[in-house]
Amino acid sequence: MSSRAPNLASMRVDLIRSPESDRLVVYCQSVVFGQAFLDLNFCGESGRYEKTFPSASVTDSILERFRAALEPLLRQTAGLDVVPWQEALREARRRLDTAGIGWWLAGSGALAVRGLPIQPRDLDLVISDADVQAAATLFADSLIEPAHETQGWISRWFGRAWLGARVEWVAGVSETVDLPTPSDFGPVAAAALAEVQWEGSPVRVPPLALQRDVSARRGLDDRVALIDSLG
Repeated sequence: MSSRAPNLASMRVDLIRSPESDRLVVYCQSVVFGQAFLDLNFCGESGRYEKTFPSASVTDSILERFRAALEPLLRQTAGLDVVPWQEALREARRRLDTAGIGWWLAGSGALAVRGLPIQPRDLDLVISDADVQAAATLFADSLIEPAHETQGWISRWFGRAWLGARVEWVAGVSETVDLPTPSDFGPVAAAALAEVQWEGSPVRVPPLALQRDVSARRGLDDRVALIDSLG
């Protein structure tokens, strides 16, 4: 699917550095992309959106890649363009497996590799705690945000890269994500991973029953029906 969107030629990206933080600030008047910014964990409204990172973490290279990727990133996040998730997963898997990094695939991507007709907006990876620094180095040439340690979030580490599609990873996922009911990316899922074959190689994914439960709780009835169709 592809659809026209407002001209983004006037969109501006600023980096505001201070001893306390780096702030990416995007000025964009398009209403179409307002929700996309929020989905990308930016704060703001009325044409100004921003996200805060540790001081001195947004390098010139990251800033350049973010600016270059911003329009396709927003279009894919808003559902205007088809996401080339297969190509992105091939490249992510090649890097991770070659480096011997422990990882598994969560979210809609985990259902797509099972063969369900689902179009993920991004790829959600869970990286082993021991490999988090290695993963950040591995994706250093494709980061559009700094891979960084978080405070008071669902995981201790978070990274976001661009491989023609958005590839995100977490590590050190908090046990609280499984309360009061298990998620499909927390310790409960990690303890019961399944293995599926995708393009001739194994990919570890959450248990299908758990992903069905999560989909049902989110009111994704169409997705539940697709899962049930697997028998």
